[in-house]
Amino acid sequence: MSRLSRFEHYRYVGARDTMRVYDCDDDVQSTDLGDRVRSEQLLIRDLLQGFAPDTLDEARNRGFKPVL
Repeated sequence: MSRLSRFEHYRYVGARDTMRVYDCDDDVQSTDLGDRVRSEQLLIRDLLQGFAPDTLDEARNRGFKPVL
């Protein structure tokens, strides 16, 4: 699956409404995030966040928890 527009260069993308971070290299998580983006309009509502550096540790530092 291709990555989200505006986030195509990020492996980890966080959803600020749930404070969960998705691994876009994982097919299941990427599909789940894409479904949420479309159904809940997360991109339009400005509820997505990328991380720099693009690591899971940086996402955790910002209060996000991994999707299991």
